[in-house]
Amino acid sequence: MGALRAGALAFLLLLLLSCLLPRRGPLRLVSGREEIKAASRGSPQPMSPSDFLDKLMGRTSGYDARIRPNFKGPPVNVTCNIFINSFGSVTETTMDYRVNVFLRQQWNDPRLAYREYPDDSLDLDPSMLDSIWKPDLFFANEKGANFHEVTTDNKLLRIFKNGNVLYSIRLTLILSCPMDLKNFPMDIQTCTMQLESFGYTMNDLIFKWLEEQEAVQVAEGLTLPQFILRDEKDLGYCTKYYNTGKFTCIEVKFHLERQMGYYLIQMYIPSLLIVILSWVSFWINMDAAPARVGLGITTVLTMTTQSAGSRASLPKVSYVKAIDIWMAICLLFVFAALLEYAAVNFVSRQHKEFMRLRRRQRRQRMEEELVRESRFYLRGYGLSHCLQPKEGAGEGPGVYSPPTARMLLREGESLHWRYIDRAKRIDTISRAVFPFTFLVFNIFYWVIYKVLRSEDIHSVP
Repeated sequence: MGALRAGALAFLLLLLLSCLLPRRGPLRLVSGREEIKAASRGSPQPMSPSDFLDKLMGRTSGYDARIRPNFKGPPVNVTCNIFINSFGSVTETTMDYRVNVFLRQQWNDPRLAYREYPDDSLDLDPSMLDSIWKPDLFFANEKGANFHEVTTDNKLLRIFKNGNVLYSIRLTLILSCPMDLKNFPMDIQTCTMQLESFGYTMNDLIFKWLEEQEAVQVAEGLTLPQFILRDEKDLGYCTKYYNTGKFTCIEVKFHLERQMGYYLIQMYIPSLLIVILSWVSFWINMDAAPARVGLGITTVLTMTTQSAGSRASLPKVSYVKAIDIWMAICLLFVFAALLEYAAVNFVSRQHKEFMRLRRRQRRQRMEEELVRESRFYLRGYGLSHCLQPKEGAGEGPGVYSPPTARMLLREGESLHWRYIDRAKRIDTISRAVFPFTFLVFNIFYWVIYKVLRSEDIHSVP
């Protein structure tokens, strides 16, 4: 009996264990899920970028792009810097230049500061620019400008965690550049770029440059066809005063030094050769009038055309330029060479005029002598035996004896060679005077414009 009872108890225990073991597993799984859900409820999930932007500057954020930061408070300080991508097309006739730049502006907007997002900065799509406040910057000396939209809008918007905003845009500008062309083509031009606020006075907005070394950057290897862009760039302020108030303005000055290579090849050397060519007539025989006159007229016309070509690409200014002085002096030398042959030809023919004058004087003397003799005979009419001329009376001082043909021929030849020598002497003197005078002019010209005036220009701050 005792053994049966013990066996029954053991069976019941096994049955109870078999019933209890399958139910414990599901109970433990359910309790684990509940623990995970409770843990997830305790730690908040990170916000998605779209939700974060809607919260930062969306309709529900309360951000108003029409109102500047620090409204009715201190002015907004906007820091600007420029990266010059290309610089060129400096035009003298319209006095402007073309430049392609990256304009970067940075300011602080406390309304855009955030902590909910883990990144230190956010690079946003350019379409978001319409959702935030931006400075109303414009270029005061701008003649024309255009944005770049290939392949998308060339704009950059970056917002930092502390509320700083970086706005960068690519622009192509045509800016006015008043030029002083008195030393052209050995001049140095100063072209400015002025950045000004259009609607906000200095009580609301102030522009300033970034650190001086980083305010204006130039692309590496940037070259201009006719100019050298000097490294020093003057940064300054150009605050504007209007009837509507005082507006912030900053400016940068670019110094452009013109290269003379093109003008030496196209203007100076050809005009120099034309002047030298006009001197060839001094070695041509004075009797070759067609050759000397043709050469003189050709050089004068060529020099006139060259002078007109030098002014074609320049504005019609009232003052005298360096190239004008050079062309005027070259034209003067060429014209003087033509006049020199006119003087030579005139002097060489003077003996004919002199001989013609001598013949006229002899004829007048002979006529006067005949009149005197006729009067003498009339007065002594009937007294001819008392008025018979003595022997040798015809050779007296009161009687004119005409020269013989041989004497006239000898006198004509001597006069002819005398004036021919004078004409040749003019050619001989011109061979030395013209080159020497032109050399002296060149010394003064290049010393004044390349040395003295260049030092004055470089010394101007």
